[in-house]
Amino acid sequence: MLKLLKLEYYKNLNYRPFKVFTILYFAILIALLFIGLVDINIFGNPINLKQQGIYNFPEIWNFTTYIVALLKIFLGLIIVFSISQEFTNRMFKQNTIDGLSRKEFIGSKLLTITIFTVVSTVLVFIITLFLGYNYSKTTDSELIFREIFFIGNYFVKLFAFFCFLMFLSVLLRKSVFVFLAFFVYWIFEGILKTVERIVTGPNLNLDQAKAHDSFYFTKLLPLESMSNLIPNPMLRLNMAKMIGLKYEFHYPTESMIACIIWCGIFIFGSYWILKKRDW
Repeated sequence: MLKLLKLEYYKNLNYRPFKVFTILYFAILIALLFIGLVDINIFGNPINLKQQGIYNFPEIWNFTTYIVALLKIFLGLIIVFSISQEFTNRMFKQNTIDGLSRKEFIGSKLLTITIFTVVSTVLVFIITLFLGYNYSKTTDSELIFREIFFIGNYFVKLFAFFCFLMFLSVLLRKSVFVFLAFFVYWIFEGILKTVERIVTGPNLNLDQAKAHDSFYFTKLLPLESMSNLIPNPMLRLNMAKMIGLKYEFHYPTESMIACIIWCGIFIFGSYWILKKRDW
């Protein structure tokens, strides 16, 4: 493992996009978590998210993980560029000549993915506790950790997303093709979801369907299952409650299982492609 970590470190040490996007990601991550401390001007009306309750326990776990998860594309860029350069610069071929096995190659990329995921998750956990203890209206021990499962969901969501991008990168090799394929697939899932809602539940919108525990096949697809792990928390804002909107959440067990299975599929698929292709 130490050998693979050193290998990844030296590969990316002088790779400028890797360093730039890594610094950019963590800088924006920290800035976004503190966004509730400043007033946001929306259509001429100043809104303070702290006063809207985003830092209150237990809701803060939902808010912080949802907001930070929107940034995952920055780390995704790092993963894609890191893997794609292996093939465009013929580094992969040279490494295999030097004795690096395909299993070790996948292992090194998984280590990079795991490190980024762990560091991001720990950082979100620490800052969330800091903000909650300083700005939450209550610090009752029963409420503090009631929804901490969102941290675990965030970890799985991030890891699954990176495994998906790793699979596309190994499959297509060039970063521009990877992002194009990802965009096309994202649209494809959206179309499938829309069609399924129309066919199976024309009289129910998505929130009503979830409230009625309706089962949709598309919730098991990669991007949709990742999305379902952390629901949009905007209905938990004080202004949403004032106008009568209700927040309902049922733990997405099916989506969690689907994400874990997809992680295995993407990892095995990446390894299988490396073994079968003549590089």
